[in-house]
Amino acid sequence: MKYGLWIFRGLFVLAALGAGLAISSILNNNGVYGDNPEAADRWATLTVVVCVAAAGLTILLDVIFSRRPVQNFTAVFFGLLVGVVMASLFRFVLQATPMPPFFVDACYLLMLTVFCYLGVAIIIQTKDNFRFIIPYVEFSRETRGRRPIVLDTSVIIDGRVADVCETRFVDAPLVIPRFVLAELQNIADSDDKLRRKRGRRGLDMLNRLRRNKRLEVVIHDTSLERGEMVDGKLINLAKSLDARVMTNDFNLNKIAQLQNVDVININDLANALKTVVMAGEQISVGIIKPGEEPGQGVGYLDDGTMVVVEQGRDRIGQEVTITVTSVLQTSAGRMIFGRPLEGQPAAAAPEPPAGGTDG
Repeated sequence: MKYGLWIFRGLFVLAALGAGLAISSILNNNGVYGDNPEAADRWATLTVVVCVAAAGLTILLDVIFSRRPVQNFTAVFFGLLVGVVMASLFRFVLQATPMPPFFVDACYLLMLTVFCYLGVAIIIQTKDNFRFIIPYVEFSRETRGRRPIVLDTSVIIDGRVADVCETRFVDAPLVIPRFVLAELQNIADSDDKLRRKRGRRGLDMLNRLRRNKRLEVVIHDTSLERGEMVDGKLINLAKSLDARVMTNDFNLNKIAQLQNVDVININDLANALKTVVMAGEQISVGIIKPGEEPGQGVGYLDDGTMVVVEQGRDRIGQEVTITVTSVLQTSAGRMIFGRPLEGQPAAAAPEPPAGGTDG
C-alpha cells in the first residue's frame, strides 16, 4: 500500500507541471514576460521549473515526517476538499488586494495544487486518529455498535479463540493487523522446527476464523515502521479504533492496562469457565499419577483442573469419587484437594508372573 502514496506523489508532480504551464501561459498572455519571444520562453521555462521544484520540496517535507499508507477513498476525498477550501479562501483574500486579476488566478492555481496535496498527505498520515463518518470528523469519541477486538500473535497461535468464537459468545468484529500476519508468516518460515510448527498453527487458526460465516474478520492494512515495536503498534491501533485487545501475553496485558486499553485475556477466560466446586461436594476423577506427598494421587478434570487426592496413590489408574476438602486458587490455576469416599476398593496388587521367579 505504500506504493499508492508514491503514485499520488507522482501525479502531484505532473499536476505541478501542468499548473506551471498554465501559469506561464497566463502571464505570457498578459504581457508580463515582455515582447521579446526568447526572453518570454526563458521566463516561461523558469516558471515551470519553479512550480516543479516547489512540488519536489513539498514532497521532501512530507517524506521527512512519519506517514501511513493510503487505505481508503474517504481520506483522499476529505484531503482534496480541505485543499480546495483553503485555496478558495486564499484567492478570496488576494481578490481584496489591488493585485491584477491574472496574478490572482496564477496564485490560485499554485495554491490549489499545493493545498490539495498537503490536505491529502496530512489526512493519510493522521486518519487513524479520527473517525471518517459524516461529517467526516468525529470530535467526541463515542462507542457506536459493537467494539471490535484486535487479536495479537500469541492468541492466534494459542488457537482457543477459534473455539470460543464457534460457541457464538463472540459476535464483535475481529481485527487482524497486517503486521501480525507478517509476524505469523516469519514464524511459519523459521528454521526452528518448533517455531515453524507454531506459526503454521497460527495460520491454520486464521483460516478457521475466516471460514466462520458468523464472524466478521477484518484485515487492517497497517504495517510497522522502522524501529516500531509490535506491542506498541498494537496498542496504538486499538486506541485509534476504540477496540479491545485479545491476548494471552502477560507483558502486553500489563502495558495495555497502563494505557487504559481494554484487554481480554484468554487465560483469564479459561480460568473463569473452569468447574466451580466447594468443600463437601463429591466429584469423580481418574487418578493417573502419584502426588508429591506420601500416599497422594493426582488426577485432572476435563477442563484441566488438577485434583490432589489423599490416600489415592493406591488407586492410580482408577476412576474414584472423592469428597472435596478444599479449593486453592493459585497463579497457575485452580487446585482441588479431596479424599476418596469410604467403601471404595483400592486397586488390587499386581499378580506375580506365571512360573514364579527364576531361582
